[in-house]
Amino acid sequence: MAKYTFLDLAREVLEKSQYPLSGESIWKLALQEGLDKKLQSYGKTPQKSLEAQLYVNVKKEESIFEITSRKPTTFWIKAKKQKTGSEVIPKEKEPKEKFSERDLHPLLVKFLYESDDFQLHCKTIFHETSKKQKNGKNRWIHPDIVGVHFPLDFQEQTFELLKKIGETPYEFYSFELKVRVDFSNLRECYFQAVSNSSWANEGYLVVLECDESNEFLNELWRLNNAFGIGVIKLNPQDLPLSEVLIPAQEKKKLDFETIDLLVSENKHFKEFIESANHNIAVSDSRYIAEKDYDEVFSDEKMEKYLKDKKIS
Repeated sequence: MAKYTFLDLAREVLEKSQYPLSGESIWKLALQEGLDKKLQSYGKTPQKSLEAQLYVNVKKEESIFEITSRKPTTFWIKAKKQKTGSEVIPKEKEPKEKFSERDLHPLLVKFLYESDDFQLHCKTIFHETSKKQKNGKNRWIHPDIVGVHFPLDFQEQTFELLKKIGETPYEFYSFELKVRVDFSNLRECYFQAVSNSSWANEGYLVVLECDESNEFLNELWRLNNAFGIGVIKLNPQDLPLSEVLIPAQEKKKLDFETIDLLVSENKHFKEFIESANHNIAVSDSRYIAEKDYDEVFSDEKMEKYLKDKKIS
């Protein structure tokens, strides 16, 4: 019996599809159909292995596959286009999520709180509670989530020294969340994060799903070199394995004019700054008012939350 390959898997999925699919969608549908069980083995990154085999195969004249679009790259079966007699191929339909961007907030809050790289106390900023402005005056100034890092394990003498030399060990972060980012919406999402994060030490665009092709990641690095925004990819199956795809460039100085604007415009941001001021004044981790920040779900509560929201 011939060995079942990724190309066989792609052929089975595309033969049932009514439109071209990306490598990510082919693999997701294959998992739903149980086709992955036909493979003898598929390594740690099966989607990338699938895409790599398709990229190599479509270059061959005898290939049954073809690429029908870029950004994102979608694949199709040549014979299906010939059968329809049409050069017009419908684009891949993006599945509609039943959850919203705001439903992702508890995931990010838990990751940022428990991650050794961040250790943040976070707060959701509800932009709809801001003062109403005409003509989009304050459009894209409100971050989705803000966070602060309190390195409160310093000795009292160390804190006094930091105050006297005018340095602060506290860091402020800004986060813009999106369910999915690819070339079709990258510019809007990225520059929304740039605008919303101008006040903070570090700003991030956070995504549940994104194009992970080399072409897309290279563009993210190019934008990061120019504007400094980092990118985090959430992993709902295992939150600690969420990945910082691109680290943010740290700014040493806060933008106090924008902070002042946000304090005056949004009560939740004002509460966040008030809480941070209080904790900085106390300088003791035992007195952080956890109620002032978003709840960090327990593992059990997060598991139920993900199931209820159907986030996967």
